[in-house]
Formats: sequence, C-alpha cells, structure tokens
Amino acid sequence: MTTAEERLRELGLSLPETATPVANYVPSARTGNLLFVAGQVPRKDDGSILAGKLGGDTGGDVGVDAAYQAARSCGLLALAAVKQALGDLEKVVRVVRVMGLVNAAPDFTQQPAVINGFSDLMVEVFGDRGRHARVAYGVGSLPGGAVVEVESLFEVRD
Repeated sequence: MTTAEERLRELGLSLPETATPVANYVPSARTGNLLFVAGQVPRKDDGSILAGKLGGDTGGDVGVDAAYQAARSCGLLALAAVKQALGDLEKVVRVVRVMGLVNAAPDFTQQPAVINGFSDLMVEVFGDRGRHARVAYGVGSLPGGAVVEVESLFEVRD
C-alpha cells in the first residue's frame, strides 16, 4: 500500500514549510483523536499571500482555475501542519471536515468548484481516507486579501 508521502512524491508534490502564525493562534490543535488545522491561505514562492477576488458578472481578478490551484496549495499547507503536529501523515485516519472560504463578489456562485482544489488533493493523497464533509462559502474579504482560505479537521491516531 502506498503511503501518503509516497503518493505526494508520485504526484510531483512536496510539503512546504508551515507558515508562522502572525497572530495569537497555533497552526493546529489536537484534542483526543481530532486535529484541527488553522485556516490556510495560499502563498507565493516569496511567502507573501496570493491575493485576489473572484467575480461573477461583476468581474474579478482571479479565475476559477487559478483559485482551484490556490485551494490545492492550501491543502499542501494543511498537510504540512499535520505532519508538523504528528510527525507522520500515516497517523491520519481520515479527513473529517473542510471549510473553504472564497474571496468573491456577491454574484459569484462557483465556490464548490474552487474548494474542489483542496478536496481533490486530499483524495489523491489519502484515497478514501481523504473523503470528507465540506462547506464552501463566498466571503467579501479574507486576511491579506487572500483569494481563498481553508480550515480542516482530521481524525488521527498515535
């Protein structure tokens, strides 16, 4: 059976460094067999936040495909936080829940298509263990103008 980290390598992906919190919170918090991962925003190579807004009829400066990739990068950041907390992605029993926030104009309605970037990555890495419950919201703004932010919850074991 292929491990999650082997699967990442097969996909040509590597885990980034975890972002240092800029406020009074931690990257993840564990209680019992649940690991809550703080909201992750996509970052450019230089560490700055990938900003932008999606728009329906009113326009916007980011398209759905680019935002999908941004949500996917949030998935890599979440997995990096999981590995930092647990030391091994194989301690993930399953991805339980995902909450995706999309920086969007009021008439934008394709939030699920954007957050699929995160969800698809979880299934690619974990197989059926990556299938999860999910919500996808459109919001008027996000920290640093981020195009997307994704919070996640994992069931884990020792």
